[in-house]
Amino acid sequence: MEEKQPQIKPSKIRITAMGILAGREYLRSQLATKLKEKFDNSSLIPDVLDQLVAENLQSDSRFIEAFIRSRIARGQGFTRIRLDLKSRGAETALIDQLLAQADVDWFELARDTAALKFGNDHQVDPKEKAKRMRFLQYRGFSFDQIKHALND
Repeated sequence: MEEKQPQIKPSKIRITAMGILAGREYLRSQLATKLKEKFDNSSLIPDVLDQLVAENLQSDSRFIEAFIRSRIARGQGFTRIRLDLKSRGAETALIDQLLAQADVDWFELARDTAALKFGNDHQVDPKEKAKRMRFLQYRGFSFDQIKHALND
C-alpha cells in the first residue's frame, strides 16, 4: 500500500509564511528558502510570495531599512552593511538606494565607533594606530572615514 502525500495548498503555504513573518522581517529570497525547505520546493511558493508582496505583508525595502538601522546602531560602516545585505540576497540597486537615503554621517559614525572602542586618546604609537585602522576597516568604514576618526 502506497502512502499518499498530503496535497499542498496555497493557503497552507501562506499561513506558514505569515507565521514566519510574524517574528521579524525577511527578504523575499530568505522567505522563499524557508518555504521551499518546508514544502518540498512547491511550485506554488512564488505565487504566494507575489501575493504577500502585493498585500505589503513582505517587503524587501522594509527589511533592508530595518537592517541598515540596526547595523548603524552597532557602529558598522557603509561597506560592511552593503556586503552583509548582498550576502543575504538583497538586490544591489535597492541596497544602494536605501543606504543613500539613510540619514547618517559616516564620518561621525566612524569617529563615535572608534571613541567607544578605544577612547579619545589619539596619541598612540604606529602599532596601536594600525590596530585601530584594521578594526574600523573591518567595521566597513572607508579610508577617509578612518582617517577622520583617528585624527580628530
